[in-house]
Amino acid sequence: MSKSLVTSTVEHSDEYWMQQAMQLAHSAQELGEVPVGAILVKDGVVVAQGINRSICDHNACAHAEIQCLQAAGQSLQNYRLIDTTLYVTLEPCPMCAGAIVHARVKRVVFGAYDYKTGAAGSVMNLLEDSRLNHQAEVVGGVLEQACAEQLSGFFKLRRQQQKALKKAQKVEQQD
Repeated sequence: MSKSLVTSTVEHSDEYWMQQAMQLAHSAQELGEVPVGAILVKDGVVVAQGINRSICDHNACAHAEIQCLQAAGQSLQNYRLIDTTLYVTLEPCPMCAGAIVHARVKRVVFGAYDYKTGAAGSVMNLLEDSRLNHQAEVVGGVLEQACAEQLSGFFKLRRQQQKALKKAQKVEQQD
């Protein structure tokens, strides 16, 4: 009697992938960037990843999601990223949501909500807008507190650094 080969893939949870995206966000923070990380997954395998690079690259379009989608297109040799899930630590902005729609990402899972520019439910919801040619399933708030704390910690530190710099400059001017 012959045995058939059984292959199994390990299914990781949304929380698992969000933790991976948070590690990428930490890498962005180490570069002085706003800590946002993105991972694109297809059939349980990482296709691409990205981090914010807007500050380093002097490029307003260099968001983590855009970096990830561009890398995925190169990896798959196709801009259409059908049957993929994008994990991102912060709710996508309108620019990123538009790119996600054009890339036809099936599912978007994000951590922290963005109540100023969020385009996946907070301010608007471009990802599920029936007027567009594609809609993505949206799951928000995965590891929300941890993702939000990562971002708020970065901005708190940035404000402290700017305050200290201004104080030092004031002291220099007085000397």
